[in-house]
Amino acid sequence: MPAPSSSSPASSPATSPTAITDATPAPSPAKGSGSGSRSGLGPVALVISAGVSVQFGAALAVMIMPRAGAAGVVTLRLAAAAIVLLILCRPTVRGHSRSDWRTVLAFGVAMAGMNGLFYQAIDRIPLGPAVTLEVLGPLALSVVVSRRLVNVLWAGLALGGVVLLSGHGGGGLGFGSLDPLGAAYALGAGAMWAAYIVFSARTGRRFPQADGLALAMAVAAVISLPLGIVEAGSDLLVPSTLALGLGVALLSSVLPYTLELLALRRMPAPTFAILMSLEPAIAATAGFLVLNQAMSALDALAIALVIAASMGAVRSQIGKKAVA
Repeated sequence: MPAPSSSSPASSPATSPTAITDATPAPSPAKGSGSGSRSGLGPVALVISAGVSVQFGAALAVMIMPRAGAAGVVTLRLAAAAIVLLILCRPTVRGHSRSDWRTVLAFGVAMAGMNGLFYQAIDRIPLGPAVTLEVLGPLALSVVVSRRLVNVLWAGLALGGVVLLSGHGGGGLGFGSLDPLGAAYALGAGAMWAAYIVFSARTGRRFPQADGLALAMAVAAVISLPLGIVEAGSDLLVPSTLALGLGVALLSSVLPYTLELLALRRMPAPTFAILMSLEPAIAATAGFLVLNQAMSALDALAIALVIAASMGAVRSQIGKKAVA
């Protein structure tokens, strides 16, 4: 799976990627800074902690959807995250070209679409299957970018996982007991995630630090605001709902960004990408622990196949770069 760039960290509802084609190894730790195992385990713990934060934030979002609806939760999350990032980053709005602004606008649109579709999905289907279907977008992008025959194998493996998910709960045709609309929303979120990856990388190259991310988050918040108001109305202003929305923003955006930035300073970005492939498993665990969403053996196998395909595609891309 694609990894984030340190210049423009960003998070999807499931994880935080940027194009692996732009991934560069992090600087090696200085000699004498500690044992290899100690320096290796620290960044791994940061990445896994970030993944846990994102997925438990998504589980919390599901819990408050009865209060504000999926669109309302998206609005709360994006608005709160935008406010926090704008305060922390204080991005400069002058000195940018029209092309720069078109890029950041496209990034914001992709972010709004990705979040909106994903939250519609988890309002209808369990968190684990939703994330598993969503990561097919970045996986497909990785396969296309690599242009290697071996990645056809990884695509086939992921397809096998989707076929298993289509029998979720053992029910009939299509996606079995999975709501077909929810599954479609998850796949749509994956497509928007792929677009998000492309524009995240471009934004990171055009704007310093996390300025582009903060501006794109503001764009996404503005886009989602009318939808949230239509669905939730004055319920968005209920203090308890606002507090829970802030919790979702902190767990799903602010905290993961910080942890991932720290991790990327101490580990190669391709290694980060491989670790991010564990997101469907973390999501399934969060769904089970927080939302009591049971997972069958078939579901577990489907998720494992997609994780294996994602890891394989990333490793193939890394191998291609090493040969080049």
